[in-house]
Amino acid sequence: MTSTGGDIQRTGSDITRSLELLWGDGVRPTRGPKPALTLDRIVTEAVRLADAEGLAAVSMRRLSTELGTGTMSLYRYVPGKGDLLDLMLDRVYTPPEEEEPWSGGWREGVETYARETLVLYRRHPWLLHVNQARPVLGPGAVGGLDRTLTRIAPMGLTDPELIGVIVAVEGYVTGVARTQVHEVEAVKKSGLTDEAFWEAQQPTLERIMMSGKYPALAGLSEDAFGSDFDHFEFGLQRLLDGLDVLVAARREAETGA
Repeated sequence: MTSTGGDIQRTGSDITRSLELLWGDGVRPTRGPKPALTLDRIVTEAVRLADAEGLAAVSMRRLSTELGTGTMSLYRYVPGKGDLLDLMLDRVYTPPEEEEPWSGGWREGVETYARETLVLYRRHPWLLHVNQARPVLGPGAVGGLDRTLTRIAPMGLTDPELIGVIVAVEGYVTGVARTQVHEVEAVKKSGLTDEAFWEAQQPTLERIMMSGKYPALAGLSEDAFGSDFDHFEFGLQRLLDGLDVLVAARREAETGA
């Protein structure tokens, strides 16, 4: 896996066409021999390429080379890269099949959503370079959202608040994922491990701390920035604790009423 790809990417401008492709309304005719190229195969290869080399590597020309076909053949299935990106997003957001019905509580549901989202960003770091402010919703994204809402519905919050929980968790996880992905990229681009990077700064930092100008930092224990501390888990649990207080307050209010 190399760079996640430079500028923020945007999805397709033809919403109707993207929806047709996502929900199967634009399926090609089934007459004649089965085509060697399929939309599913194109999307699969596009995701693989983005995972391996970043979004910048995903072009219709490059895809046609990887698939062993002509570039114009791809346009018969998908109008352009923006529409292809809509399909790629929905593919990776498709939740895994559940072997058994969900039996956990709302807190476990939020935890699962947070951890699965972090894994998703680690597996597909190019997601951090996609403008998802106005997503075109396909079956994968809708299915994932419906599953999460079902799991956290026992919180007893209003519908806007349930969506707010998802937005808050997504925002937290995205921030953590961005830092982790950038750390991986920094090692690859510089050739320096995290340990080597901080060791190079240690003499200067020690001198600055001895100056007395930064007493709070100088007073920190040696393990304050240690790698053994799980910052993601710490933040997630505090977020859940806050939600727990809200849920308990709502239940108490309902009982009193």
